[in-house]
Amino acid sequence: MINTIYRLKSPRRFEIAFEDMPIGEDIIVRPLRLSICNADQRYYQGTRDAKVLKEKLPMALIHEAVGEVVYSPSPLFKPSDRVVMVPNIPTEQDEYIAENYLRSSKFCGSSADGFMQEYYSISPERLVGLPENIDLDVAAFTEIVSVSVHAITRFLSISHQRRDDIGVWGDGNLSFITSLLLTKMLPDSRVHIFGINPEKLSDFSFAYDTHLTTDIPKNLTLDHAFECVGASGSPIAIEQIIGLIRPEGTISILGVSEYPVPINTRMILEKGLRLFGTSRSGKVDFDKTIELYQQYPDIPENLSRLVGNIVEINEFSDLKKAFETDIRKSLGKTIMHWNI
Repeated sequence: MINTIYRLKSPRRFEIAFEDMPIGEDIIVRPLRLSICNADQRYYQGTRDAKVLKEKLPMALIHEAVGEVVYSPSPLFKPSDRVVMVPNIPTEQDEYIAENYLRSSKFCGSSADGFMQEYYSISPERLVGLPENIDLDVAAFTEIVSVSVHAITRFLSISHQRRDDIGVWGDGNLSFITSLLLTKMLPDSRVHIFGINPEKLSDFSFAYDTHLTTDIPKNLTLDHAFECVGASGSPIAIEQIIGLIRPEGTISILGVSEYPVPINTRMILEKGLRLFGTSRSGKVDFDKTIELYQQYPDIPENLSRLVGNIVEINEFSDLKKAFETDIRKSLGKTIMHWNI
């Protein structure tokens, strides 16, 4: 069958390509909802290094999406099933290294075409079924939720058992998701949010408390912390974390920065701190995320507050409209209803 692929050819310029899609052992999914990520915007706006753009483009963007099965040779899924697609594509297994850290793995919208396609051919092992009643606009960004699940799961295996006070730096989407999940996965912990925008911080009603980074209580200390700021805010956030964290605490770094970030190694050594990075997620994290959706229905309910712009994609010109709309958002996720 002939498939239509919508690729970014150069910054702010999409093109249409037609390719033959063989019918074989893979499942064919029709995308329904696509969520725009900051990584997609870095390609769209051309803020990635020119060498990187030259190597990767043209490429179909989007790694956060849900769809409907239209063809399935597998007993695991049937046509009309609603599914979330796992964008990580491992080509090997390793006894010690997770699939999302293997250098040989491909990733949709980065090293392989993403989900901006009429149909997507995918292995049944890369699909996770969705609960029947879940809001598809929320389910569309399950991938970023799975990244937070992955980070917290790793944190539980790395950090010491005193977890009375945990800080989360950032007042954006990733911080919102991570702190929400922490309140469920570590219900006995006090989750403190640190940000720069009072209006955004007011949305963190489920947290123990919130603080402006310019007005942190003098006597406050933390057992562990998660950095969800990224970009130019990373150095300040990490410096504050190192200052507030108690000895032998663990710091989870999730924020992405395009440039090297200076870190106060003297205090890391003095306090005996542990730092670990988290990038992307694997199939097991998607499975865990769906389990959490089902176990705690208020998780998707709270996540619905992150649904910002909704753009109907009915024709080719709507693609540019969606990405330009996303640039102007203040908070939340831009969701594309994929009708094209």
